[in-house]
Amino acid sequence: MRLAGLISNTKSTLVHTPAWQRLVVHHNDMQHVHMMDLFDKNPDRFSEFSLQFESMLLDYSKNIITHDTMDHLFYLARKQRVKENRDAMFRGEKINNTEGRAVLHTALRNRSGHPVMVDGKDVMPDVLRVLNKMQAFTDKVRSGEWKGYSGKAITDVVNIGIGGSDLGPNMVCRALTPYADRLKVHFVSNVDGTQIENRLMHLNPETTLFIVASKTFTTQETITNANTTRKWFLAHADTTEKDIARHFVAISTNSDAVRKFGIDVANMFEFWDWVGGRYSLWSAIGLSIALYVGMDRFIELLEGAEAMDKHFQNEPFDTNIPVILAMIGIWYGNFFGAESSAILPYDHHLRLLPAYLEQADMESNGKSVDRDGNHTTYSTGKVIWGTEGINGQHAFYQLLHQGTRLIPTDFIASIRSHSCLEEHCNILAANFIAQTEALMRGRNMKETRLQLRNAGVELDEIEKHLPHMTFYGNQPSNSIVLEQLTPRSLGSMLAMYEHKIFVQGVIWNLNSYDQWGVELGKKLARNILDEIEEGRSMYQHDSSTEGLLHWFLEKREN
Repeated sequence: MRLAGLISNTKSTLVHTPAWQRLVVHHNDMQHVHMMDLFDKNPDRFSEFSLQFESMLLDYSKNIITHDTMDHLFYLARKQRVKENRDAMFRGEKINNTEGRAVLHTALRNRSGHPVMVDGKDVMPDVLRVLNKMQAFTDKVRSGEWKGYSGKAITDVVNIGIGGSDLGPNMVCRALTPYADRLKVHFVSNVDGTQIENRLMHLNPETTLFIVASKTFTTQETITNANTTRKWFLAHADTTEKDIARHFVAISTNSDAVRKFGIDVANMFEFWDWVGGRYSLWSAIGLSIALYVGMDRFIELLEGAEAMDKHFQNEPFDTNIPVILAMIGIWYGNFFGAESSAILPYDHHLRLLPAYLEQADMESNGKSVDRDGNHTTYSTGKVIWGTEGINGQHAFYQLLHQGTRLIPTDFIASIRSHSCLEEHCNILAANFIAQTEALMRGRNMKETRLQLRNAGVELDEIEKHLPHMTFYGNQPSNSIVLEQLTPRSLGSMLAMYEHKIFVQGVIWNLNSYDQWGVELGKKLARNILDEIEEGRSMYQHDSSTEGLLHWFLEKREN
């Protein structure tokens, strides 16, 4: 591994445990098994390897697994104390050991209100207080009672954030567009000035509300965009400093910085250090969602997530959807050598889900040091990628079908679309189902030769084309089917992925809730920004970095 010797002299012993070695032996028996043979031997495979949760179906039968495989995987989960770690998280214990924090995004959707204790204090009264504050605020804005500086109602909302303060709310708003009925919601995250300029040129300062989402109110990209927006707002006629309070609200914990910006702290929405950024859409960070679809719909989103939380807490491993998905991922990543996994939604409203899950998964489990500071000797967090499935078919599916890599995939679809175009929906559904079958089946030489012969192709041409038209198949996939994409079903699906990521972190003995790896780049960027603004070198760099810096400075000057 590339960091060996730089972090710790000790290495994890996970791969030497009996539970791990059982899977090594089992993999030797399974590595050349074809899924088509498994289906031929077991006509009931679909019913035995599929589960329903409320209106969601998980079909995991198109995987290179048997009941023995799952038993071995569940044995590993028990030995790695998944149940005990899960219970510790829900109890509010400080499972984020490197930062000494609890991990309680689940408390944000605890609709029962039962106590959740952190340091001897029940956090639920604070959670409910912020939700009530969000309710009151969103009701005022959506009803038109909240007026801008000129007395006009708000028509547009701009969420200014980055990372979890952008990806989650943006993804959910796009997913729930059919439920939007009053306001337009926009998102700005990129510090590249092009994005904020393009957004502002189409907005009316009289009717626009800006949400500045930054826990510390110091995040460089967010505060830069917020300050640019503030200048734009004040540059318009008839606006003064006091008008900022009617058009800017904050999601933060830094009341001094919020007040200094000009935002009324009465319009500052709080969240807590036990809410990680990539798990924060359930908190006040979801204010843009609540404004877009209404607080009642936001509550439905929370309720869907809570339902999955209860499923994860209460179901045994063999019927526990997050555990099953997590362990199948371990199977491919650690025993088949799969390096990536694709998220392929066949629903235009879920087009941002792959990007959201990239952060949720890779920032959580992209670690090479375990919770105890030991260097891992096994592969951890896979590369997560993907796009809308129907577009992907005309882009990268060639690699999935005939490439040299094993790439497990999650196919996601809704049975009932919010569109009324039946022909479109039928084509989408047909492709969703067909692609999972094609990835599994492949096409052998006998089938290909017969197909070409029936098409009237000459014998010598058939033999020439055969190698290019045959492929092995046996590419695994999960199919996740929603009856319809609703706030509740979306909440359940997102919580499902959160818990999947958590379980995999427990198996690998990782702290899935810190992200120290991003800090160095931020620190160096601050140093280089000083140099760019000063127009000269001020710190020691390698020759490449120094060369790039001088190139920028020289060309800027010219």
